[in-house]
Amino acid sequence: MDSNKNETAIFANGCFWCSEAIFQKINGVKEVKPGYIGGKTENPTYEDVCTGLTDHAEAIEIIFDNKIVSYQELLEVFFATHDPTTLNRQGSDVGTQYRSEIFYTTKDQKEQAELFVKTLNEENIFEKRVVTKVTEATTFYFAENYHQNYFNNNPEKSYCAMVISPKVKKFEKFFQEYVTK
Repeated sequence: MDSNKNETAIFANGCFWCSEAIFQKINGVKEVKPGYIGGKTENPTYEDVCTGLTDHAEAIEIIFDNKIVSYQELLEVFFATHDPTTLNRQGSDVGTQYRSEIFYTTKDQKEQAELFVKTLNEENIFEKRVVTKVTEATTFYFAENYHQNYFNNNPEKSYCAMVISPKVKKFEKFFQEYVTK
């Protein structure tokens, strides 16, 4: 791994609005973009993905400076900010597009992610077994413009106030050392 280079991480962990809002707060994260990955349809739309027929997951692409934040630290946040024990579901969001999946972009990421999942399961960190898949990244399709930076652009929307804001506050409380000042 080149220690002078930005890296890309891709995580699917439910609603991309929530995960984008959390990962944007991390010191060393340069950019977070919501989109779709892991499916069979080229250039899917949000409406396509919502049908569950494309096999895509809602995901975020994270560009990060590995001199400031490590992939391991991003994995910690990933697993702490969603339920990795439910198959194709996050809260009231149900469907394959809401699955928990890590799309690795390097061999090192694959090894780290697989070890992380194995350790979580061996140490029974969660009450149930972690079902998060670790898969090689395929084409990442950026979501439509209105999905980009959704929480910051729409704080008055009820979903942002009732669902995303509490998640962001919880993240900031428990991961103070990671939060951009």
